[in-house]
Amino acid sequence: MATTADFKNGLCIDYNGKPCAIVWFQHVKPGKGGAFVKVKMRNLDNGRILENTFTAGERIDIIRIERRPYQFLYKDDTGFHFMHGETFEQIDLQDDMVDNADLMKEGQFVEMMFHADEDRVLTCELPPFVEMEVTYTEPAVKGDTASTNAQKSATIETGATIMVPLFINQGERIKVDTRDRSYAERVK
Repeated sequence: MATTADFKNGLCIDYNGKPCAIVWFQHVKPGKGGAFVKVKMRNLDNGRILENTFTAGERIDIIRIERRPYQFLYKDDTGFHFMHGETFEQIDLQDDMVDNADLMKEGQFVEMMFHADEDRVLTCELPPFVEMEVTYTEPAVKGDTASTNAQKSATIETGATIMVPLFINQGERIKVDTRDRSYAERVK
């Protein structure tokens, strides 16, 4: 069994019967009284952030997590369909299990986090950056703005809408940050 001394960012623990990943922690040693550890955890079932305080040295249960690469095949009425690249095993996920699903195109590789003991999917994460083609955006007019970081709306090949700088035109390829759905750079 582990204790609070084993805490590190990304560690997955069992908290009140739910799988949680530690996002942030701080060991506090006040001048008076016992030491404690403040923790922010992400509930892997629903994505909510939980805050808790553990006494220093308290025992915790660590969950064994496996990360597996999968390839997105297609989406239909039953959900999203993925295939493991080596075993060719196929799994289906509901819409709420996939973050930023509108930034995912067929053939895209994702990483799934599995609860190793129960062999169930906890999360499905896209890579940090994806390359997309701009299918529609309004043309920019020179002298249209006084600001240097002005942006406009653009529709990309998956149908998602993101904000891009004024110099991006229809048909160009861009890199999109999937964590915050923002424009990263133009792809050459």
